[in-house]
Amino acid sequence: MATKKKSATKSNRKVAKVMREYKHGDLKSAGRAPVKSRKQAIAIALNEAREAGAKVPRKKAATKKKSAARKKSTARKTTARKRS
Repeated sequence: MATKKKSATKSNRKVAKVMREYKHGDLKSAGRAPVKSRKQAIAIALNEAREAGAKVPRKKAATKKKSAARKKSTARKTTARKRS
């Protein structure tokens, strides 16, 4: 059974190019300072891919923690006691 080799997408090629620059120390940020963070290098690569017209999904927005809402709804309700 022969496997078919997938061709690299535009975004994959762009990320590979930028990460190679990062690895060799040639990647510069917008302020022309060398990039030292791997996460920043990936962000730059994805941004350049988007500008080049590649279909790259946006980063998902951080969701609010629901634990605070759950605590409020599950809190015990106190009933008024009859005093004699």
